[in-house]
Amino acid sequence: MTNHRILIVDDEANMRRILSELLTEQGYEVAAAKDGAEAIRRATDSRFDLIILDLKLPDVDGITVLRELKKRGLTAAVVVLTAFSSIETAIEAMKLGAYDYIPKPFKVDKLKDVIKNAIAASSDPSWGVAFPRRSYRDQDPGIIGKTPAMRQVLELVDQLASTNATVLIYGESGTGKELVARAIHYRGPRASRPLIKVSCAALPESLLESELFGHEKGAFTNAIARRPGRFELADTGTLFLDEVGEMSPAMQSKLLRVLQEHEFERVGGTKSIKVDVRVIAATNKDLRKEVAEGRFREDLYYRLSVVPIYLPPLRERKDDIPLLCERFIERFSREIGKTVRGVTDEAMQMLRAYDWPGNVRELENCIERAVIFTRSEYIGPDVLFLNSPAVNVAGNMPASHSSGASMVGDLALMSLEDMERMHIIEVLKRTNRNRTEAAKILKITRRTLLNKIKEYGIRD
Repeated sequence: MTNHRILIVDDEANMRRILSELLTEQGYEVAAAKDGAEAIRRATDSRFDLIILDLKLPDVDGITVLRELKKRGLTAAVVVLTAFSSIETAIEAMKLGAYDYIPKPFKVDKLKDVIKNAIAASSDPSWGVAFPRRSYRDQDPGIIGKTPAMRQVLELVDQLASTNATVLIYGESGTGKELVARAIHYRGPRASRPLIKVSCAALPESLLESELFGHEKGAFTNAIARRPGRFELADTGTLFLDEVGEMSPAMQSKLLRVLQEHEFERVGGTKSIKVDVRVIAATNKDLRKEVAEGRFREDLYYRLSVVPIYLPPLRERKDDIPLLCERFIERFSREIGKTVRGVTDEAMQMLRAYDWPGNVRELENCIERAVIFTRSEYIGPDVLFLNSPAVNVAGNMPASHSSGASMVGDLALMSLEDMERMHIIEVLKRTNRNRTEAAKILKITRRTLLNKIKEYGIRD
Protein backbone atom coordinates (compact mmCIF):
# COMPACT_ATOMS: atom_id res chain seq x y z
CA MET A 1 0.00 0.00 0.00
CA THR A 2 1.44 3.40 -1.00
CA ASN A 3 1.12 6.43 1.28
CA HIS A 4 0.04 9.77 -0.03
CA ARG A 5 3.16 11.75 -0.89
CA ILE A 6 3.69 15.37 0.18
CA LEU A 7 6.36 17.84 -0.91
CA ILE A 8 7.22 20.62 1.56
CA VAL A 9 8.69 23.76 0.01
CA ASP A 10 10.07 26.23 2.57
CA ASP A 11 13.39 28.03 2.91
CA GLU A 12 13.39 27.73 6.71
CA ALA A 13 15.09 24.49 7.79
CA ASN A 14 13.22 24.49 11.11
CA MET A 15 9.84 24.76 9.39
CA ARG A 16 10.74 21.94 6.98
CA ARG A 17 11.75 19.75 9.94
CA ILE A 18 8.59 20.49 11.97
CA LEU A 19 6.27 19.85 9.04
CA SER A 20 8.17 16.71 8.01
CA GLU A 21 7.93 15.21 11.50
CA LEU A 22 4.26 16.13 11.85
CA LEU A 23 3.23 14.70 8.49
CA THR A 24 5.37 11.57 8.81
CA GLU A 25 3.65 10.86 12.12
CA GLN A 26 0.33 11.19 10.29
CA GLY A 27 1.38 8.40 7.91
CA TYR A 28 2.37 10.50 4.89
CA GLU A 29 5.51 10.07 2.81
CA VAL A 30 7.34 13.40 2.91
CA ALA A 31 10.00 15.07 0.79
CA ALA A 32 11.32 18.63 1.17
CA ALA A 33 12.77 21.41 -0.97
CA LYS A 34 14.51 24.56 0.26
CA ASP A 35 13.84 26.80 -2.76
CA GLY A 36 11.76 27.16 -5.91
CA ALA A 37 14.23 25.52 -8.29
CA GLU A 38 14.51 22.40 -6.15
CA ALA A 39 10.71 22.30 -5.73
CA ILE A 40 10.12 22.39 -9.50
CA ARG A 41 12.74 19.70 -10.07
CA ARG A 42 11.37 17.37 -7.39
CA ALA A 43 7.74 17.89 -8.44
CA THR A 44 8.65 17.12 -12.05
CA ASP A 45 10.77 14.05 -11.29
CA SER A 46 8.39 12.42 -8.79
CA ARG A 47 4.64 12.19 -8.26
CA PHE A 48 3.18 14.02 -5.27
CA ASP A 49 -0.42 14.16 -4.05
CA LEU A 50 0.11 17.50 -2.29
CA ILE A 51 2.63 20.35 -2.33
CA ILE A 52 2.86 22.66 0.69
CA LEU A 53 4.36 25.82 -0.77
CA ASP A 54 5.72 28.84 1.12
CA LEU A 55 5.10 31.97 -0.92
CA LYS A 56 8.37 33.59 0.15
CA LEU A 57 11.41 31.72 -1.23
CA PRO A 58 15.02 32.84 -1.69
CA ASP A 59 15.31 32.38 -5.46
CA VAL A 60 11.79 32.89 -6.86
CA ASP A 61 8.45 33.58 -5.21
CA GLY A 62 5.81 30.92 -4.69
CA ILE A 63 3.55 32.40 -7.37
CA THR A 64 6.30 31.80 -9.96
CA VAL A 65 6.67 28.20 -8.77
CA LEU A 66 2.90 27.72 -8.96
CA ARG A 67 2.77 29.06 -12.52
CA GLU A 68 5.62 26.76 -13.58
CA LEU A 69 3.97 23.69 -12.03
CA LYS A 70 0.73 24.55 -13.80
CA LYS A 71 2.58 25.10 -17.08
CA ARG A 72 4.07 21.60 -16.78
CA GLY A 73 0.63 20.09 -16.28
CA LEU A 74 1.29 18.70 -12.79
CA THR A 75 -1.91 17.83 -10.92
CA ALA A 76 -0.85 17.75 -7.27
CA ALA A 77 -3.02 19.84 -4.97
CA VAL A 78 -1.19 22.90 -3.65
CA VAL A 79 -1.61 24.55 -0.24
CA VAL A 80 0.28 27.79 0.22
CA LEU A 81 1.78 29.11 3.45
CA THR A 82 1.74 32.86 3.86
CA ALA A 83 2.27 35.61 6.40
CA PHE A 84 -0.79 37.71 7.33
CA SER A 85 0.72 40.59 5.34
CA SER A 86 0.66 38.50 2.14
CA ILE A 87 -3.04 37.56 2.06
CA GLU A 88 -3.54 39.27 -1.31
CA THR A 89 -0.74 37.14 -2.79
CA ALA A 90 -2.42 34.04 -1.36
CA ILE A 91 -5.63 35.00 -3.15
CA GLU A 92 -3.65 35.33 -6.37
CA ALA A 93 -2.28 31.83 -5.75
CA MET A 94 -5.78 30.43 -5.35
CA LYS A 95 -6.84 32.06 -8.60
CA LEU A 96 -3.93 30.20 -10.22
CA GLY A 97 -5.30 26.93 -8.88
CA ALA A 98 -3.98 26.51 -5.32
CA TYR A 99 -6.42 24.56 -3.17
CA ASP A 100 -6.20 26.77 -0.08
CA TYR A 101 -3.84 28.94 1.96
CA ILE A 102 -2.77 28.82 5.59
CA PRO A 103 -1.58 32.01 7.33
CA LYS A 104 1.50 31.77 9.56
CA PRO A 105 1.55 31.04 12.42
CA PHE A 106 -0.91 28.21 11.91
CA LYS A 107 -2.75 25.82 14.18
CA VAL A 108 -1.80 22.16 13.75
CA ASP A 109 -5.42 20.95 13.65
CA LYS A 110 -6.25 23.48 10.93
CA LEU A 111 -3.23 22.33 8.92
CA LYS A 112 -4.24 18.68 9.26
CA ASP A 113 -7.79 19.40 8.09
CA VAL A 114 -6.66 21.41 5.06
CA ILE A 115 -4.13 18.73 4.07
CA LYS A 116 -6.70 15.95 4.36
CA ASN A 117 -9.24 17.85 2.24
CA ALA A 118 -6.64 18.92 -0.31
CA ILE A 119 -5.43 15.36 -0.87
CA ALA A 120 -9.03 14.20 -1.31
CA ALA A 121 -9.55 16.99 -3.84
CA SER A 122 -6.41 16.05 -5.78
CA SER A 123 -7.97 12.68 -6.61
CA ASP A 124 -11.53 13.93 -7.08
CA PRO A 125 -11.49 17.71 -7.38
CA SER A 126 -14.85 19.31 -6.92
CA TRP A 127 -13.85 22.77 -5.82
CA GLY A 128 -10.65 24.69 -5.37
CA VAL A 129 -9.26 22.57 -8.18
CA ALA A 130 -5.49 22.15 -8.15
CA PHE A 131 -4.41 22.33 -11.79
CA PRO A 132 -7.34 22.03 -14.25
CA ARG A 133 -6.45 20.10 -17.36
CA ARG A 134 -7.21 21.15 -20.87
CA SER A 135 -10.75 19.88 -20.95
CA TYR A 136 -13.34 18.56 -18.56
CA ARG A 137 -13.40 15.18 -20.30
CA ASP A 138 -9.64 14.81 -19.77
CA GLN A 139 -10.01 15.57 -16.08
CA ASP A 140 -13.01 13.42 -15.22
CA PRO A 141 -15.30 11.47 -17.58
CA GLY A 142 -18.11 12.62 -15.29
CA ILE A 143 -21.61 12.47 -16.71
CA ILE A 144 -22.73 9.14 -18.15
CA GLY A 145 -26.02 8.59 -19.94
CA LYS A 146 -27.59 7.44 -23.17
CA THR A 147 -31.26 7.86 -22.26
CA PRO A 148 -33.16 10.72 -23.95
CA ALA A 149 -33.37 12.70 -20.70
CA MET A 150 -29.61 12.49 -20.13
CA ARG A 151 -28.81 13.25 -23.76
CA GLN A 152 -30.83 16.44 -23.33
CA VAL A 153 -28.83 17.30 -20.20
CA LEU A 154 -25.54 16.72 -22.03
CA GLU A 155 -26.66 18.92 -24.93
CA LEU A 156 -27.60 21.71 -22.50
CA VAL A 157 -24.23 21.42 -20.78
CA ASP A 158 -22.38 21.84 -24.09
CA GLN A 159 -24.58 24.78 -25.11
CA LEU A 160 -24.19 26.56 -21.76
CA ALA A 161 -20.47 25.97 -21.27
CA SER A 162 -19.39 28.77 -23.60
CA THR A 163 -21.74 31.33 -21.99
CA ASN A 164 -21.74 33.18 -18.66
CA ALA A 165 -25.42 32.45 -18.00
CA THR A 166 -26.45 31.66 -14.43
CA VAL A 167 -27.66 28.06 -14.19
CA LEU A 168 -30.00 26.42 -11.68
CA ILE A 169 -29.73 22.62 -11.50
CA TYR A 170 -32.71 20.73 -10.10
CA GLY A 171 -32.59 17.13 -8.95
CA GLU A 172 -32.98 14.74 -6.05
CA SER A 173 -30.01 14.05 -3.78
CA GLY A 174 -27.49 11.78 -5.44
CA THR A 175 -28.47 12.51 -9.05
CA GLY A 176 -25.17 14.20 -9.93
CA LYS A 177 -25.89 17.93 -9.74
CA GLU A 178 -22.29 18.73 -8.85
CA LEU A 179 -21.01 16.74 -11.82
CA VAL A 180 -23.15 18.86 -14.12
CA ALA A 181 -21.80 22.05 -12.54
CA ARG A 182 -18.24 20.82 -13.03
CA ALA A 183 -18.95 19.87 -16.62
CA ILE A 184 -20.28 23.34 -17.43
CA HIS A 185 -17.24 24.94 -15.83
CA TYR A 186 -14.55 22.75 -17.39
CA ARG A 187 -15.97 22.82 -20.88
CA GLY A 188 -16.08 26.61 -21.00
CA PRO A 189 -13.67 29.54 -21.18
CA ARG A 190 -13.33 29.65 -17.38
CA ALA A 191 -11.90 26.12 -17.20
CA SER A 192 -8.45 27.32 -16.16
CA ARG A 193 -9.89 29.52 -13.42
CA PRO A 194 -11.11 28.45 -9.95
CA LEU A 195 -14.23 26.36 -9.38
CA ILE A 196 -15.31 27.00 -5.80
CA LYS A 197 -18.08 25.07 -4.04
CA VAL A 198 -20.17 26.20 -1.08
CA SER A 199 -22.76 24.01 0.62
CA CYS A 200 -25.50 26.39 1.75
CA ALA A 201 -27.08 23.73 3.95
CA ALA A 202 -23.92 22.91 5.90
CA LEU A 203 -23.44 26.24 7.67
CA PRO A 204 -25.60 28.46 9.90
CA GLU A 205 -26.45 31.93 8.55
CA SER A 206 -23.67 33.77 10.42
CA LEU A 207 -20.96 31.41 9.21
CA LEU A 208 -22.36 31.21 5.67
CA GLU A 209 -22.12 34.99 5.31
CA SER A 210 -18.45 34.95 6.29
CA GLU A 211 -17.83 31.93 4.05
CA LEU A 212 -19.36 33.64 1.02
CA PHE A 213 -18.16 37.21 1.49
CA GLY A 214 -15.16 36.89 3.81
CA HIS A 215 -14.45 39.00 6.87
CA GLU A 216 -12.15 41.72 8.13
CA LYS A 217 -9.83 41.37 11.10
CA GLY A 218 -11.80 41.94 14.31
CA ALA A 219 -15.21 41.54 12.62
CA PHE A 220 -16.16 39.00 15.28
CA THR A 221 -14.60 36.88 18.00
CA ASN A 222 -11.63 34.86 16.70
CA ALA A 223 -11.45 36.90 13.49
CA ILE A 224 -7.71 37.39 14.03
CA ALA A 225 -6.99 38.18 10.37
CA ARG A 226 -8.73 39.30 7.23
CA ARG A 227 -9.97 36.33 5.22
CA PRO A 228 -11.39 36.40 1.70
CA GLY A 229 -14.72 34.73 1.03
CA ARG A 230 -15.66 32.26 -1.66
CA PHE A 231 -16.94 34.94 -4.03
CA GLU A 232 -13.54 36.63 -3.87
CA LEU A 233 -11.68 33.36 -4.39
CA ALA A 234 -13.91 32.48 -7.35
CA ASP A 235 -13.19 35.78 -9.14
CA THR A 236 -12.87 35.14 -12.93
CA GLY A 237 -14.05 31.58 -12.27
CA THR A 238 -17.22 29.81 -11.14
CA LEU A 239 -18.99 29.61 -7.78
CA PHE A 240 -21.14 26.52 -7.22
CA LEU A 241 -23.87 27.11 -4.61
CA ASP A 242 -25.13 23.69 -3.53
CA GLU A 243 -28.54 23.43 -1.83
CA VAL A 244 -29.27 27.11 -2.44
CA GLY A 245 -32.86 26.54 -1.37
CA GLU A 246 -31.68 26.26 2.25
CA MET A 247 -30.58 29.91 2.43
CA SER A 248 -32.25 32.16 5.00
CA PRO A 249 -34.22 35.20 3.74
CA ALA A 250 -31.43 37.54 4.90
CA MET A 251 -28.78 35.61 2.98
CA GLN A 252 -31.05 35.47 -0.05
CA SER A 253 -31.12 39.28 -0.08
CA LYS A 254 -27.34 39.52 0.10
CA LEU A 255 -26.88 36.95 -2.66
CA LEU A 256 -29.35 38.83 -4.86
CA ARG A 257 -27.32 42.00 -4.51
CA VAL A 258 -24.12 40.27 -5.65
CA LEU A 259 -25.90 38.79 -8.66
CA GLN A 260 -27.31 42.18 -9.59
CA GLU A 261 -24.35 44.46 -8.89
CA HIS A 262 -21.37 42.06 -8.96
CA GLU A 263 -20.01 43.55 -5.75
CA PHE A 264 -20.14 43.01 -1.98
CA GLU A 265 -18.43 43.94 1.29
CA ARG A 266 -16.62 41.59 3.62
CA VAL A 267 -18.23 41.07 7.04
CA GLY A 268 -17.06 43.99 9.17
CA GLY A 269 -15.81 45.90 6.14
CA THR A 270 -16.93 49.00 4.26
CA LYS A 271 -14.98 48.71 1.00
CA SER A 272 -16.97 47.32 -1.93
CA ILE A 273 -15.25 44.48 -3.76
CA LYS A 274 -16.13 43.90 -7.41
CA VAL A 275 -15.94 40.35 -8.81
CA ASP A 276 -16.43 38.56 -12.11
CA VAL A 277 -17.99 35.27 -11.06
CA ARG A 278 -20.26 32.86 -12.86
CA VAL A 279 -22.81 31.36 -10.48
CA ILE A 280 -24.18 27.85 -10.82
CA ALA A 281 -26.71 26.85 -8.17
CA ALA A 282 -28.30 23.52 -7.29
CA THR A 283 -31.28 22.44 -5.23
CA ASN A 284 -33.33 19.36 -4.44
CA LYS A 285 -36.35 21.55 -3.66
CA ASP A 286 -39.09 22.83 -5.93
CA LEU A 287 -38.15 26.51 -5.74
CA ARG A 288 -41.31 27.61 -7.54
CA LYS A 289 -43.29 26.06 -4.70
CA GLU A 290 -40.93 27.68 -2.17
CA VAL A 291 -41.58 31.05 -3.84
CA ALA A 292 -45.35 30.52 -3.81
CA GLU A 293 -45.23 29.69 -0.08
CA GLY A 294 -43.05 32.70 0.74
CA ARG A 295 -39.87 30.85 1.70
CA PHE A 296 -37.76 31.90 -1.29
CA ARG A 297 -37.48 35.31 -2.92
CA GLU A 298 -39.13 35.48 -6.31
CA ASP A 299 -36.60 37.98 -7.69
CA LEU A 300 -33.69 35.77 -6.60
CA TYR A 301 -35.37 32.74 -8.15
CA TYR A 302 -35.51 34.46 -11.54
CA ARG A 303 -31.92 35.65 -11.18
CA LEU A 304 -30.71 32.11 -10.50
CA SER A 305 -32.96 30.30 -12.93
CA VAL A 306 -31.80 32.00 -16.14
CA VAL A 307 -31.31 28.48 -17.52
CA PRO A 308 -32.80 25.62 -15.48
CA ILE A 309 -31.51 22.04 -15.86
CA TYR A 310 -33.51 19.13 -14.51
CA LEU A 311 -31.61 15.96 -13.60
CA PRO A 312 -33.90 12.92 -13.60
CA PRO A 313 -33.70 10.38 -10.77
CA LEU A 314 -32.08 7.05 -11.59
CA ARG A 315 -35.43 5.24 -11.48
CA GLU A 316 -36.42 7.28 -14.57
CA ARG A 317 -33.23 6.43 -16.50
CA LYS A 318 -32.66 2.75 -15.78
CA ASP A 319 -31.20 2.13 -19.24
CA ASP A 320 -28.15 4.03 -17.98
CA ILE A 321 -27.52 1.54 -15.16
CA PRO A 322 -25.29 -0.82 -17.24
CA LEU A 323 -23.09 2.11 -18.32
CA LEU A 324 -22.83 3.40 -14.77
CA CYS A 325 -22.01 -0.07 -13.45
CA GLU A 326 -19.25 -0.44 -16.02
CA ARG A 327 -17.68 2.84 -14.93
CA PHE A 328 -17.92 2.08 -11.21
CA ILE A 329 -16.59 -1.47 -11.57
CA GLU A 330 -13.61 -0.21 -13.52
CA ARG A 331 -12.83 2.42 -10.89
CA PHE A 332 -13.29 0.31 -7.77
CA SER A 333 -11.47 -2.69 -9.22
CA ARG A 334 -8.47 -0.45 -9.76
CA GLU A 335 -8.70 1.15 -6.30
CA ILE A 336 -9.23 -2.10 -4.38
CA GLY A 337 -6.84 -4.16 -6.49
CA LYS A 338 -9.23 -6.85 -7.74
CA THR A 339 -10.12 -8.11 -11.20
CA VAL A 340 -13.86 -7.68 -11.67
CA ARG A 341 -15.09 -7.66 -15.26
CA GLY A 342 -18.82 -7.05 -15.00
CA VAL A 343 -22.23 -8.02 -13.66
CA THR A 344 -24.14 -11.26 -14.23
CA ASP A 345 -27.46 -11.10 -16.10
CA GLU A 346 -29.41 -12.00 -12.95
CA ALA A 347 -27.67 -9.30 -10.92
CA MET A 348 -28.31 -6.74 -13.65
CA GLN A 349 -32.02 -7.53 -13.63
CA MET A 350 -32.05 -6.98 -9.87
CA LEU A 351 -30.29 -3.65 -10.32
CA ARG A 352 -32.83 -2.61 -12.95
CA ALA A 353 -35.76 -3.69 -10.77
CA TYR A 354 -34.64 -1.65 -7.76
CA ASP A 355 -35.98 1.93 -7.44
CA TRP A 356 -32.74 3.58 -6.18
CA PRO A 357 -34.06 6.17 -3.70
CA GLY A 358 -30.45 7.35 -3.25
CA ASN A 359 -30.00 7.59 -7.03
CA VAL A 360 -26.56 7.32 -8.67
CA ARG A 361 -24.77 7.77 -5.35
CA GLU A 362 -26.55 4.72 -3.94
CA LEU A 363 -25.69 2.68 -7.04
CA GLU A 364 -22.06 3.73 -6.69
CA ASN A 365 -21.98 2.55 -3.06
CA CYS A 366 -23.70 -0.69 -4.02
CA ILE A 367 -21.11 -1.49 -6.70
CA GLU A 368 -18.22 -0.61 -4.37
CA ARG A 369 -19.51 -3.10 -1.77
CA ALA A 370 -20.04 -5.72 -4.46
CA VAL A 371 -16.50 -5.36 -5.79
CA ILE A 372 -15.16 -5.77 -2.24
CA PHE A 373 -17.20 -8.91 -1.51
CA THR A 374 -17.32 -10.77 -4.81
CA ARG A 375 -15.17 -13.89 -5.12
CA SER A 376 -15.83 -14.06 -8.84
CA GLU A 377 -14.86 -11.90 -11.80
CA TYR A 378 -18.56 -11.13 -12.24
CA ILE A 379 -20.80 -9.56 -9.62
CA GLY A 380 -23.74 -11.78 -8.73
CA PRO A 381 -26.99 -11.19 -6.79
CA ASP A 382 -25.44 -12.51 -3.57
CA VAL A 383 -23.17 -9.46 -3.12
CA LEU A 384 -25.52 -6.63 -4.12
CA PHE A 385 -26.95 -6.05 -0.62
CA LEU A 386 -29.81 -3.89 -1.87
CA ASN A 387 -31.55 -2.13 1.00
CA SER A 388 -35.09 -3.02 -0.09
CA PRO A 389 -36.69 -6.00 -1.86
CA ALA A 390 -35.73 -6.48 -5.52
CA VAL A 391 -37.18 -8.79 -8.11
CA ASN A 392 -35.12 -11.63 -9.53
CA VAL A 393 -35.29 -13.11 -13.04
CA ALA A 394 -38.17 -15.36 -12.12
CA GLY A 395 -40.20 -12.42 -10.91
CA ASN A 396 -39.86 -13.47 -7.26
CA MET A 397 -38.18 -11.82 -4.33
CA PRO A 398 -34.75 -13.32 -3.66
CA ALA A 399 -34.57 -15.54 -0.60
CA SER A 400 -32.20 -13.19 1.17
CA HIS A 401 -34.82 -10.42 0.95
CA SER A 402 -38.08 -12.37 1.18
CA SER A 403 -38.41 -11.67 4.89
CA GLY A 404 -37.45 -8.04 4.54
CA ALA A 405 -33.84 -8.71 5.53
CA SER A 406 -31.59 -5.68 5.47
CA MET A 407 -27.95 -5.41 4.60
CA VAL A 408 -27.13 -6.45 8.18
CA GLY A 409 -28.81 -9.78 7.54
CA ASP A 410 -26.81 -10.25 4.33
CA LEU A 411 -23.56 -9.49 6.14
CA ALA A 412 -24.35 -12.25 8.60
CA LEU A 413 -23.78 -14.69 5.74
CA MET A 414 -20.28 -13.33 5.07
CA SER A 415 -17.10 -14.79 6.52
CA LEU A 416 -15.35 -12.88 9.30
CA GLU A 417 -12.37 -12.37 6.99
CA ASP A 418 -14.53 -10.70 4.32
CA MET A 419 -16.22 -8.49 6.90
CA GLU A 420 -12.89 -7.48 8.45
CA ARG A 421 -11.37 -6.74 5.04
CA MET A 422 -14.32 -4.56 4.07
CA HIS A 423 -14.19 -2.70 7.38
CA ILE A 424 -10.46 -1.98 7.07
CA ILE A 425 -10.92 -0.70 3.51
CA GLU A 426 -13.76 1.59 4.64
CA VAL A 427 -11.76 3.00 7.57
CA LEU A 428 -8.74 3.61 5.34
CA LYS A 429 -10.96 5.34 2.82
CA ARG A 430 -12.52 7.61 5.47
CA THR A 431 -9.08 8.55 6.85
CA ASN A 432 -7.67 9.26 3.37
CA ARG A 433 -5.36 6.21 3.68
CA ASN A 434 -3.79 7.54 6.90
CA ARG A 435 -2.68 4.26 8.47
CA THR A 436 -1.81 5.77 11.85
CA GLU A 437 -5.28 7.31 12.22
CA ALA A 438 -6.95 4.16 10.85
CA ALA A 439 -5.14 1.99 13.41
CA LYS A 440 -6.41 4.24 16.23
CA ILE A 441 -10.00 3.94 14.99
CA LEU A 442 -9.67 0.16 14.64
CA LYS A 443 -8.05 0.00 18.11
CA ILE A 444 -5.10 -2.05 16.86
CA THR A 445 -1.42 -1.21 16.55
CA ARG A 446 -0.09 0.29 13.34
CA ARG A 447 2.05 -2.83 12.84
CA THR A 448 -1.02 -5.08 13.14
CA LEU A 449 -2.83 -2.93 10.58
CA LEU A 450 0.13 -3.16 8.19
CA ASN A 451 0.10 -6.96 8.55
CA LYS A 452 -3.63 -7.14 7.82
CA ILE A 453 -3.24 -4.84 4.81
CA LYS A 454 -0.61 -7.22 3.48
CA GLU A 455 -2.64 -10.32 4.39
CA TYR A 456 -5.78 -9.11 2.62
CA GLY A 457 -3.94 -7.64 -0.37
CA ILE A 458 -5.39 -4.16 0.21
CA ARG A 459 -3.75 -1.44 -1.85
CA ASP A 460 -4.43 2.04 -3.23
